[in-house]
Amino acid sequence: MSHFEVVAFDADDTLWHNERLYVSAQAKLKALLAQYHSPEWIEERLYQTEMRNLQHFGYGIKAFALSMIETAVQLSEGRIAGSDVQAIIDSAKEMLAADVELLEHAAETLAGLAQTYALMLITKGDLRDQELKIARSGLAQHFRHVEIVSDKSRESYHRLLQRHSIAPERFLMVGNSLRSDILPVLALGANAVYIPYQLTWAHESAERPSAEQPGFYELEHLGLLPELLERVEGQEIQETSK
Repeated sequence: MSHFEVVAFDADDTLWHNERLYVSAQAKLKALLAQYHSPEWIEERLYQTEMRNLQHFGYGIKAFALSMIETAVQLSEGRIAGSDVQAIIDSAKEMLAADVELLEHAAETLAGLAQTYALMLITKGDLRDQELKIARSGLAQHFRHVEIVSDKSRESYHRLLQRHSIAPERFLMVGNSLRSDILPVLALGANAVYIPYQLTWAHESAERPSAEQPGFYELEHLGLLPELLERVEGQEIQETSK
């Protein structure tokens, strides 16, 4: 029997590129508001607005678009033109319509692991946007379970594991966000593989666990995951046979 009953994956910036869409949209917003403030101040105010709005709009592109519009109105003291607001809306639509570009190793790694493990996708954000990305990714057939949640906290993972009757020690989460994919999972006594992405939203940053933290692993890229699982499974067999 495999050590892990379920291997779960984050989606955005773990299986496919996502954060770079937000970076591009922010660059357009800074150019749009350049006559009012510096790029650094625009970026800071946008982040503050996003944090305030999380309780109202949650995560995702639509929430981000509303925060961009609110920031533009505030920083222009209401003088922003309707055409500029339309430009922000168009930028959000471009994000929603963008091609889903898989990270290197994603397709072959999932296809291989699905032969041995029950795979689960756990992602947060707007329901429709995430459903469309999953469908367009070409990866949906590899997942036995798909969970789109409003937030990733210790409590939300706990409820998820209870609903699927998964013991924490038999659960492994793979993701790029320390705050959302790694720390809350480890707090439950489950296992997590951290695979850093080249871009990280400030809200998702957190202190990296110690290398000695039980259940914590870190890999350079997704293609190394099968080897890690083989190693962990091998150690489990050795310990059981003693």
